[in-house]
Amino acid sequence: MAKSTPDISVVVPVFDEEGAAPDLAREIATAFAGRDFEIVFVDDHSRDGTRAALTALKAEIPQLRVLTHAKNSGQSRSIRTGVLGARGDVIVTLDGDGQNDPADGPGLVDALLAGPPELVLVGGERVKRQDSSAKKFASKFGNGVRKRMLRDTANDTGCGLKAFRRDAFLRLPYFDHIHRYLPALMLREGYQVDFKPVHHRHRQTGQSKYTNLGRLWASLSDLLGVMWLQSRSRLPGRVEEL
Repeated sequence: MAKSTPDISVVVPVFDEEGAAPDLAREIATAFAGRDFEIVFVDDHSRDGTRAALTALKAEIPQLRVLTHAKNSGQSRSIRTGVLGARGDVIVTLDGDGQNDPADGPGLVDALLAGPPELVLVGGERVKRQDSSAKKFASKFGNGVRKRMLRDTANDTGCGLKAFRRDAFLRLPYFDHIHRYLPALMLREGYQVDFKPVHHRHRQTGQSKYTNLGRLWASLSDLLGVMWLQSRSRLPGRVEEL
């Protein structure tokens, strides 16, 4: 049984992922075995049996917690709900569709903990992506534009697999779709970020909650908003108490 304040909280947002969520929870438990961790699934008001399947799994996986939304609020809000409810100082996020490999999570945590105090996020960069050609092209185009405009050094902010410091995340201004702009916002606060290659898998069940057109439309306004936030940032440098 995990103690009340584990070192690591694995946060997984899910919406209509009855087919993927239980096996994903088991994989996470296996990947983090031997570490002090908890698993926080956030059910974003699923319409299928996701909530019931996860609740039934709590007897098998004592580290598992299930938080639920009263109405569907999106991936970013689900991540924030999970981080707010998390008990660990280090957060690991994964997409709930099973395409992120939980076995990559501990490596990102180790890279985060081995870094300097200023390093607060280590993001995954998907290699050999198992998506359609159209989706891969749209992602490559969007990542290129975002990286050029925001100078966030990230090649793949759409990868849901990330490890970061909980307190650093909670310092960021919240908005919908924030999960795609975490590197830029962390840099805006004067922190350091890094990236490591991770595996990517085929979706086995369910279907994507995004379309290329829908993602592009949201990204345009989000990109302008983050650029505005960057323009209004003033860092004080070292802070000392006299």
